[in-house]
Amino acid sequence: MKNNKKLMPIGEAADFLEVSVMTLRRWDASGKLPALKKPSGHRYYEREALERFREDIFGLARTWAGSETAPDIPKDYYCETQDRFRARLEHMAILASQKSGVSEAVPILTAVAGEIGNNSFDHNLGNWPDVPGVFFVYDTNKRIIVLADRGVGIKGTLSRVRPNLKDDIDALTVAMTERISGRSPEQRGNGLKFVVSVTAENLIKVTLQSGIAVATIERGKAHISLADRNIRGVLTKVEY
Repeated sequence: MKNNKKLMPIGEAADFLEVSVMTLRRWDASGKLPALKKPSGHRYYEREALERFREDIFGLARTWAGSETAPDIPKDYYCETQDRFRARLEHMAILASQKSGVSEAVPILTAVAGEIGNNSFDHNLGNWPDVPGVFFVYDTNKRIIVLADRGVGIKGTLSRVRPNLKDDIDALTVAMTERISGRSPEQRGNGLKFVVSVTAENLIKVTLQSGIAVATIERGKAHISLADRNIRGVLTKVEY
């Protein structure tokens, strides 16, 4: 087995992640965290892979989206343009399709992530408050997709055609349940109803926050409540 990266034996890897050796063996068997195996059968792990696995990518996205000034993030986590976002989305689909038990859900996952990410670009075009683009990270082992933007948010977007929206909860409720008519804003909010609908027949959970309102979407229903902190734009976590 040729590998120039730092490798950890399974015992050291278990200590690094603060789990048991048996847990790592189960994760290897299920494909959640595959190990590298020598001909002897001993399991080893790349340190970089363990660091990525341990990292709280949702927490990082929440910090990036909620801070007054955007903190630095790894360049691989950020898509400044829509073209770069679409390229990373295609790469995610390829990686996810190689995972056992996930391939059938890949088109739906790609559609959901694509809808949310493209909305960030479309709804903030020429109107980004500070940093353009989206935070977009996925982990096919943990089965999680995280997106965030520092845009005007759902209330800011819908207020252009619904100026009487009371607050973020009202805006998120409209986005989840009503079709917004009119040529210019015809797609505003409609993509989120698509997201709600696909969770009815697929084992997907979506948590989406805009401003101080957060929606938990699963089994075709959206539960909307107050969040514990404010987000400047939109923050989304897709679990599958």
